[in-house]
Amino acid sequence: MTEMIIRRLLQSVVTLLVLSFITFAGIYLIGNPMEVLADESATAAQIQAATERLGLDQPLWVQYWHYMERLFAGDFGRSYVTSLPVSTMILQRLPATLEMTVTSLLISVGIGLPLGVVAGVFPKSPWSRGGSVLSVLGFSLPNFWFGLMLLLCLAVWFPILPAIGRGQTVEVNGVAWSFLTQDGLAHLAMPALTLAIGNMALMFRLAKSGMQEVMLLDYIKLARIKGLPSRRIVVVHALRNVMIPIITIVGLEIGGLIAGSIITETVFAWPGIGKLLIDSINMLDRPVVVAYMLIFTFTFVLINLIVDICYIVLDPRTREALQG
Repeated sequence: MTEMIIRRLLQSVVTLLVLSFITFAGIYLIGNPMEVLADESATAAQIQAATERLGLDQPLWVQYWHYMERLFAGDFGRSYVTSLPVSTMILQRLPATLEMTVTSLLISVGIGLPLGVVAGVFPKSPWSRGGSVLSVLGFSLPNFWFGLMLLLCLAVWFPILPAIGRGQTVEVNGVAWSFLTQDGLAHLAMPALTLAIGNMALMFRLAKSGMQEVMLLDYIKLARIKGLPSRRIVVVHALRNVMIPIITIVGLEIGGLIAGSIITETVFAWPGIGKLLIDSINMLDRPVVVAYMLIFTFTFVLINLIVDICYIVLDPRTREALQG
């Protein structure tokens, strides 16, 4: 297990280095950020002076080398647009993205998983068939469409929920959270639900198919012959095996939620790091874009490592294979 963790960490370092260079080079090839950031009244000499001051006149490999030197020193650089430290800008926006993605994950797992388990235990019920149809729609339609439909229904036709923004927040240890206020929860509802719909459908289908397979296995039949209560058979014996692939998928979906939050935050004007990324790309704010990609990749790799460890803990066969 220790060898697996070390190997995965080394792979993560290589992945981060490759991704950082690809992202850096991609923005480098798009053009000079000063052409976007410079004032309309700025002269060519002023633009050139600003370009040299930021080091944007140097070759790609030189700029990348200087960036990595600062990065290994713990400095993500400063934004070309705001002149603020990139780490400060990301930390200011991170709580908004975290509360939206965590709420979305709780909705998708908390609703999709139990409904899928029930549908798998009773596969011929009308609920199971109806849920399968709805899950197909959840897979087929993109998140931004659900977001626009929710805006149309719940904010325009029936003004029940606020359309955009984060609403009222409460600071805890200097960090602003919106889920701690009623107004903030109202603003959080539609973005979190939009982000959760696709994952909810996935959880439903995984739980349903897994329960259908497990309920036909011999050890489940033996438990029934012994007279064990149905709830114990489902929760203790069947659900444990079903959870192994689900945990793997949940880990992967966390990264997908962070990536999907970019579109959702844009639709609902949610002030998270996804919207910060879109704004930074439009302004060619290279330090912010590269820092976001590195943090996102590191988070994704770390989550996958945690999922692998959970998989080993849940599945004795994997533990034995590693020990052997």
